[in-house]
Amino acid sequence: MPVYRRRLPHIYEPDRPVFLTWRLRGSLPRNRGLPCGSLTSGKAFATIDRVLDEARIGPVYLRQPRIADMVVDALFHTEKVLQQCTIHAFAVMPNHVHWLATPKVPLSQLMRTVKSFTARKANLMLGLTGTSFWQDESYDHVVRDSASVERVRRYIEHNPVRAGLVVEAEEYRWSSAGGLTKGQAAGHRPAPL
Repeated sequence: MPVYRRRLPHIYEPDRPVFLTWRLRGSLPRNRGLPCGSLTSGKAFATIDRVLDEARIGPVYLRQPRIADMVVDALFHTEKVLQQCTIHAFAVMPNHVHWLATPKVPLSQLMRTVKSFTARKANLMLGLTGTSFWQDESYDHVVRDSASVERVRRYIEHNPVRAGLVVEAEEYRWSSAGGLTKGQAAGHRPAPL
């Protein structure tokens, strides 16, 4: 089981789906203590995700349609052209991204590909060249069975509903739920497991 470490350990298993989340730099309060220390890792993740969904502080660049479209296109480019993964679900939120994918390359390479390309392109689009776009660290969790895959898929696709951005998951343009029902090109359809 390959492992790489930054501040957090990142464990992945080849041919296993991974639930990935990363956020814009500055999207969480720096000095406000989040009550995560005493929680399980899953509950701590959910607490942080709720704070991100509120998007009360920090940048929300992914709320701009052209930036969100670019990130979605980059995810599918990574799958279809670079063939570095298989996508199962995604949601590009105003300040973070959820992605369920099966890597075909080391996880560190997959994340470097997506984050460096989208950061460079977004900074050019926003006129912010030279600034950090994404937070360095990402959250990842190996999804071990088909029941968990479906639970994670529902979590990802319903994140825009929980955040109050839409009433129905299918209404959200920048997710696999919305992409499947809005006539999105076949190349933009996540693969089933």
